[in-house]
Amino acid sequence: MSVADDLYREIILDHYRNPRYKGELPPPALKVEGANPLCGDELVMYLEVKDNHLADLRIKTQGCSISCASTSMMAEAVKGKELTEIDKIIEQFKEMMLQKNGAPESAEELGDLEALQGVKKYPVRIKCALLPWNTLIEALKAVRSHKPAEKVIME
Repeated sequence: MSVADDLYREIILDHYRNPRYKGELPPPALKVEGANPLCGDELVMYLEVKDNHLADLRIKTQGCSISCASTSMMAEAVKGKELTEIDKIIEQFKEMMLQKNGAPESAEELGDLEALQGVKKYPVRIKCALLPWNTLIEALKAVRSHKPAEKVIME
């Protein structure tokens, strides 16, 4: 195993053991849920959007280390950002996770999130890493449409 692999594993384990932005936000924060029944991953995400920025968010998650770490890393990457910037981060992350060969050039822009590209070695676990991102996409759709968010189920 390479030094980079060891470092990536440590980043993932740190976020799993010490999730960032853990907790809840009171109403009127948007609440959206996600689940991956195959792996048993579940998450609840609370978002507060002000002036086209993700002013605050909190997460409650349980499940495998990949899903929990990805949720924490995502929260850290998007909190305080403009919604259009969040859209770009989501696009870059999903491109990195779904690209078959290697990583896209934009993966380097993702910082610690790049650690999750090792998950691609285990295709069944990609859904674990994508669950929080797909849940965030649903939340942003709800924010933009002013409609309630639907629960995200990874199948």
